[in-house]
Amino acid sequence: MNSQQDARRPLPGMSSPQIVQTFCEFFRERGHHRIPGSSLVPRSGDPVLFTTSGMHPLTPYLEGRPHPDGRRLTDVQRCLRTTDLGEVGDRTHLTVFEMLGSWSLGDYPGSQSLRWGHELITTGFGIDPGLLHATVFGGSDQVGPDTGLAEVWGELGVPVELTGEDNWWSSGPAGLCGADSELFVWTGSAPPEGTPGTGERWVELWNHVMLRYRRLADGTLMPLPRPNVDTGMGLERLATVLQGQVSVFGCDLLQPWTRTLGRLWPAQETSLRLVTDHLRSTVVVIGDGVTPSSTGRGYVLRRLIRRALTSLWRDDPARSLSDLPPDLTGQTLSHFGQLTSPVQVMGVLLDEERRFRDLLSRGRRVLSRRHNNEPLTEEELRYLHQTHGLPREFVPAMLSG
Repeated sequence: MNSQQDARRPLPGMSSPQIVQTFCEFFRERGHHRIPGSSLVPRSGDPVLFTTSGMHPLTPYLEGRPHPDGRRLTDVQRCLRTTDLGEVGDRTHLTVFEMLGSWSLGDYPGSQSLRWGHELITTGFGIDPGLLHATVFGGSDQVGPDTGLAEVWGELGVPVELTGEDNWWSSGPAGLCGADSELFVWTGSAPPEGTPGTGERWVELWNHVMLRYRRLADGTLMPLPRPNVDTGMGLERLATVLQGQVSVFGCDLLQPWTRTLGRLWPAQETSLRLVTDHLRSTVVVIGDGVTPSSTGRGYVLRRLIRRALTSLWRDDPARSLSDLPPDLTGQTLSHFGQLTSPVQVMGVLLDEERRFRDLLSRGRRVLSRRHNNEPLTEEELRYLHQTHGLPREFVPAMLSG
């Protein structure tokens, strides 16, 4: 039996545009200037393939450069994370998502950020304070526990759990870093139990990062001359909570995709979520000017499309992306303010679909020459990739075709 609970549930509560307006207006009233969101493609010279967090476009200013719009900022930034691909299909993870962000560039301290965050969550968004739980950095051999933030949560009546690396944020092996405090909300039907570290019904909602250090290549932590506060809250996760949904795929930002694809290509819940996520993500990536290729950003895009096709064809090899309604891709492009047309997006998708069909056909011919049915060895997988361009993750689709 196919489950489509994400597509069927009603949508009570705040809509995503109302959530964005409430968030940005709250910080505007507290002196924050709203800045425009950036493309998924970072600025020229940035070694990172995609914008992975709300703070990424602001790195020069977090490192000390004065921002033209002042020291208090807020925005809504689209992000892409390939590190979570293996998690896509669960209740909370997405490849492309939007981050609600606020920043203090050497202005107010982290304690103020937590107080404002609690006020917005409980008063602005109306979440029951009794459903909240926070985590705070408990210390390491280099930095002591963040007792100040723990005390603030205690004053606000929010239970606190001390953790280690889970509450230490860094931009990489070297670069900006600091302790953070994460705010969780209970999503279970019964009263809250356990802590975020022990209960799976606790969902991370908002992260407040205290950017106080720069880590050098040798691991040394150098205090920043101007500490900053960087916060990020996933729009889709917040909408899921406020709209009473089972997963992010049921909120108003994803439900049009889930509902449409569920009717078009019936599938089990996890498969439907993966296809929804990957196809919606590809629309946004293509909308920001990326095309499929064998390296870099283009390969990430190619991988997303082919993972979606592999899932679709597992149920029915005759399925085609040509059946995607133009209105669906058009709504997503419009939401993200992208000028690429649905026709352009469809052209990219269908060209990649044709290439992938040809690749699978060639791969099956190669595999048919094997003289046994034993699992493929590492040497065989390496040969298929280097000689025929067949990534190992797609070989099962060839064997089952």
